Amino acid sequence: MSEETPGFEEKPDVPSGDAAEAAESSEDAAAPAGDANGTQEADAGLTAALDQARAALAERTGDLQRLQAEYQNYRRRVERDRVTVKEIAVASLLSDLLPVLDDIGRARDHGELVGGFKSVAESLETVVAKMGLQQFGKEGEPFDPTIHEALMHSYAPDVTETTCVAILQPGYRIGERTIRPARVAVAEPQPGSTGKAEESDDSEKDSE
Repeated sequence: MSEETPGFEEKPDVPSGDAAEAAESSEDAAAPAGDANGTQEADAGLTAALDQARAALAERTGDLQRLQAEYQNYRRRVERDRVTVKEIAVASLLSDLLPVLDDIGRARDHGELVGGFKSVAESLETVVAKMGLQQFGKEGEPFDPTIHEALMHSYAPDVTETTCVAILQPGYRIGERTIRPARVAVAEPQPGSTGKAEESDDSEKDSE
C-alpha cells in the first residue's frame, strides 16, 4: 500500500506547447472572419441608408422645383391680371372723357379754342396722352373695318380701293386696344372704272 507524499497535489494536465499554439492560431483565424462579416453587414446597411437618403433628396428637390415653377406662374398671372385691370380701368375713364375731347376738337376746328379754355383743353389733352390715349383716323387712308366705322358711302373715280375720304369722328386707342373706332365716310372705286382702265392699258399696248 503506497503512501501519498504530503504537501504535493496532483496537477491538471497542461497541453503541450504545440497544442497551445494551434489553439491560439485557430482563435485568431476565427476572429477576423467574424469581423469581416460584421463589416460587410455594416457597409450594406450604410449603402441602403445612403440610397434612401438620395431618393428622399431627389423627391424633395423635385417638390421644390415644382413649387418654384408654380410660384413663378402665379406671379406672372398676378402681374398679367394687374396690368389688365389697370388697362380696363384707364379705358373706362378715358371713354367717359371722349365726348369732352370731341367738343374740344370741334371748338378747335371752328376757331373757338381761345383764352383760358384753350389752356384747360391743352392740359387735358396732355394728361390723357400721358395715360396712353392715342387718336387715329386720317383722310386718304385705306378703310379697315377693325378700326373704322363707315357712316357714309359713295363712289369715286380717283380711288383704287375702299378709302376713308372724310373723318366724321376720330377714333381712339390705348396701346393695341381700340376704345372707339374712327367714324368715317368711305368711297369705293367707280363701278366699271377698273374695266375701263384695263381696256385703256390694252389699247395703249396695241398702239405700240
